[in-house]
Amino acid sequence: MEPWIFPWWLWAALGLLLMAAELIVPTGFFVFFFGMGALVTGLATAIGLVQTLVPQALLLLVVSAASVALFRKPLMATFHKGGHVRKVDSLAGETAVAIDAIAPGDVGKVELRGSTWSASNSGDAAIAAGARCRVESVEGLTLRVRI
Repeated sequence: MEPWIFPWWLWAALGLLLMAAELIVPTGFFVFFFGMGALVTGLATAIGLVQTLVPQALLLLVVSAASVALFRKPLMATFHKGGHVRKVDSLAGETAVAIDAIAPGDVGKVELRGSTWSASNSGDAAIAAGARCRVESVEGLTLRVRI
């Protein structure tokens, strides 16, 4: 039985196709690094380091996995530097609307940014249903609010 042989240009074409696919469908740079692995495999095949399908596939997997492990996090940090990412802690100071009446020290529900949150009344006054309240802090998934 003749071993399967993939030519170098097929690996290069696959690599370029995968890298272009990353531009069309953003996958968080996973497909990009598999494209890089395919290009490295094509180069290794062209210079004669690997010839048959099994070593080529192993080289593709090793290079792709190593690239993801080593370069994905710094690349993601570089491209998301200017991005607007809001952390949950940035909810402090915002205004929520009470869904339930919440007595001081009790827990109820409030609406903030279109979502329903559990809220603990940290103030001395009761919060009536429908009243606006200020978010003081976030503890896990519970907002600490007061009037």
